[in-house]
Amino acid sequence: MSRNFELLEQAGLGLPGGFPGKMEVSVRAIPKTELHVKGEDRAFVASLQPADLDRAAREETLRLVQTIFLLKDRTNGGSVVVFAAVDSGSGCSSICVQAAQVLAQSVSGSVCLVDANFREPSLPSAFGVPNHHGLADALRTSEPIREFAKRVQRENLWLLSCGSQVDQSAGLLQSDRMKKRIADLRKEFDYVLIDAPPLNSYSEGVALGQFADGLVLVLEANSTRRDATARIAERLHAMQVQVLGAVLNKRTFPIPASLYRRL
Repeated sequence: MSRNFELLEQAGLGLPGGFPGKMEVSVRAIPKTELHVKGEDRAFVASLQPADLDRAAREETLRLVQTIFLLKDRTNGGSVVVFAAVDSGSGCSSICVQAAQVLAQSVSGSVCLVDANFREPSLPSAFGVPNHHGLADALRTSEPIREFAKRVQRENLWLLSCGSQVDQSAGLLQSDRMKKRIADLRKEFDYVLIDAPPLNSYSEGVALGQFADGLVLVLEANSTRRDATARIAERLHAMQVQVLGAVLNKRTFPIPASLYRRL
C-alpha cells in the first residue's frame, strides 16, 4: 500500500465508514509521462504521452463529479458542496474550477462556482473576469444573489467572485447572513461549488461545510501530513460536517509501469 493511499485511509479516521468517495486526482499538468491511478482493489500505472495528460485529468475530474453530484440523491432540490484543502497550496481551487467546468458540460442545469476563499482569491483570474461586485458585497446587501454572479464560458456556468472588501468580510463567512446567502444560491442554481480557505489555517471552511450539503477534502500528495489530516477529519465529524470525498491531488508515480504492475 502506498504512502499516499495510507494518507487517505488516515483521513477517514473518526468518520463512520471513512470517506465514501476517496480517490486520487491530478488536475494540473503532470511533468512526468506516467500517471498513477488507484482503484479500490488494485493499482496500476498508465503510460501517457504529454498530449494525453489533459484528457486523463478530465476523466478523473469526471469521476469526482459523478461521485459527488450526478449519483447523489437530490430530493432536497439542490446540491451545495464545499471544496477545502487541509493546507494552502494543495490545488483546491484548480480542482473546484475543473469540477465546475466538467459538471456544467455534463448537465443542462445551472452551475455556480463560488469564491469563498477570501484569504487567497483566485477564481476570477482563472476565468479572466474582474473581481468586483461578488460574494463579499452580497453579504452586505439584500439584493438578489444572482445579481452578483457572472456567466462564464458556458450558458449554464456562473461565477460568484469574492468581491470587494474581502479583508473586512472574512468573518461574515461564518455568520447567519452567509447561511442565508447559501440558501439563496440553492434556490437560484441547480449546483453550487464553493472554494473555501484551507482548513488547517482558518475556520471558515468548517462553517461553510455546515451550511452546505457536504465537503470535499483536498490533500496534496507527499506534502499533507497524516496527523493534520486526522485532526481535520475529527473536527469535521465533531461539527457534523458530512465529508463527501477525499481528493489526493498532484499525485505522480515515477516507477516504470512494467515494474509497478508486479508490485
